Amino acid sequence: MSLMSSLYTGVSGLSVSQRGLNATAHNLSNVETKGYVRQQTILTDSFYTTIGSNAVSYLQVGHGATAAAITQVRDQFLDKSYRQELGRQQFYQAQYESATEMEEILGETEGVAFQDSTEELWHAMSELCKEPDNIVTRTSFIQTAVSFIERAEMVYNQIKDYQVNLNTKIQNYVDRINEIGDEIHALNEKIRLYEASGVEHANDYRDARNVLLDELGGLAAITYKEHADGVVTVMLEDNVFVSEDLVYHMDTRLLDNDTGMIEPYWPSYGDVSVYDFDPLPNSEANTDLGALKGLLMVRGNIVGKYTDIPVAPDKADFTDETGYFYKDEYEEAFEEYEKELHAYNMQIESSAIVSVQAEFDQLIHGIVTTINDLLCPNKEVMTSDGERIVIFDKENAPVGMDENFTPGEALFNRKSMDRYEKTVVTIEVDGVWQDVEVWKYNEEDPENNYSLFTLGEIEVNPEILKDPSLIPLSNNDKTGAYRVDICEQLLTEWQTPFATLTPNEYKAHNFNEYYTEMIGALATKGEKFKNVYQSQESLVSSVDNQRLSVIAVSSDEELTNMIRFQQAYNASARYVSAVSQMLEHLLNALG
Repeated sequence: MSLMSSLYTGVSGLSVSQRGLNATAHNLSNVETKGYVRQQTILTDSFYTTIGSNAVSYLQVGHGATAAAITQVRDQFLDKSYRQELGRQQFYQAQYESATEMEEILGETEGVAFQDSTEELWHAMSELCKEPDNIVTRTSFIQTAVSFIERAEMVYNQIKDYQVNLNTKIQNYVDRINEIGDEIHALNEKIRLYEASGVEHANDYRDARNVLLDELGGLAAITYKEHADGVVTVMLEDNVFVSEDLVYHMDTRLLDNDTGMIEPYWPSYGDVSVYDFDPLPNSEANTDLGALKGLLMVRGNIVGKYTDIPVAPDKADFTDETGYFYKDEYEEAFEEYEKELHAYNMQIESSAIVSVQAEFDQLIHGIVTTINDLLCPNKEVMTSDGERIVIFDKENAPVGMDENFTPGEALFNRKSMDRYEKTVVTIEVDGVWQDVEVWKYNEEDPENNYSLFTLGEIEVNPEILKDPSLIPLSNNDKTGAYRVDICEQLLTEWQTPFATLTPNEYKAHNFNEYYTEMIGALATKGEKFKNVYQSQESLVSSVDNQRLSVIAVSSDEELTNMIRFQQAYNASARYVSAVSQMLEHLLNALG
């Protein structure tokens, strides 16, 4: 090998050692950089010159070493596993945080439970039944009823405000997802341009892109693929999000002007919703991924109320006075109930917020209507044209203790609709059809919110507020005697089961049991979410530690590499110096 070739071999040693030192220095300077992946210098032989051959092999002379590439050390399997488990963790974290917030709003975690308000109402009603003619006791009962409604509405509005405020978080998630898409696309372009020569690897750009993929995996379910030119395409919730040329942004739209609820959708795919919650997300199908999906699920799409809880049809309602059972009508009603039950399980039960709203509203509705129906009882009559209507049962109703013995003053009113309206109907009286003026009850209509005894539409009767003597607890014979039976029924009905917590349960609860059951069900949901969230947190940490064992920079290892490359550099320098001296001696000798 000539001296000039030997000099070239030495210089190649200097070059690869310098490349190795540069990579090591780059690693050490990024020890604390989030998402940085340690880089390795891959060394290989340079070219060979064949100077001859024999029967066994070629006779070749090597020309030093070269740096084949500066590569990253990554495990793609761990990357995908980390992003999937992070998405599942954040999905359940949103559920857990919302359940905890519901408990705080109801006062359970601060020791000021809403149950105190129901107990105070029960106590005031008990005192009223002991002394129904005491104006002080009546006034105390009325004020307690006012406080009860105010406290219930405050709780309900706090839940609703929290629910609506989640829209801001949802919008922020959507905006961030779009930003990440744009950033990944920009990095794709830089990586493609940088690596177009096939010589260099855009490792730092790839690190930045992987950090974005990690974050995106926590926000939504993603899959991705890297192409030969270094570009990564991303599928988000089964739709192309980042292609080789474009980013398909998602957007949000209003679901309801009254509530302000929003949902993400794809403008580029026919304005379809990003998420479909039928069937519900679950681990078996691997659909419980992403903070955005978890937040949308726990928020729900409606403000829950008692009418959202379906009630199974009662066979007694389809049986007439003669005992004839209208089977076809019952089966039709039951089929409709099953549809409503499916909708309940999809939209209400699946949301910690909406389910609490509906259950809480059902409790308030039960208390309000139970008291009202005892103070102002109704009955059903049939008109001459075969229509069944509900009217005020004047004959059996108690009256006030005022001088006019006023009947029909319920304790609770609907703000926008009177309890009764006077009308003339033709009904049968003592076997004769007669035109009679009655107080027709304005029944609750699920399609008309103003007709419902639902939170936001309930108030204590203003007339009773002005004159407590109007509370109807007296006999309607104008003797001034009190209806002991009404007082007893008020206390008895409070302890009587009135509803199941959900249509999926069989046991009905009284008012106190119902609230306890509601809080217990919420706590159970929260505990379930907490357990899954904490389990996922441990799993994510474990996978991340495995990733870090592969990609993280070890200072000790890098310092060892630095010494190795420094020694190689020094050896190459001495080799070059020796060849240079030999070449100088040869030239001087020839001179």
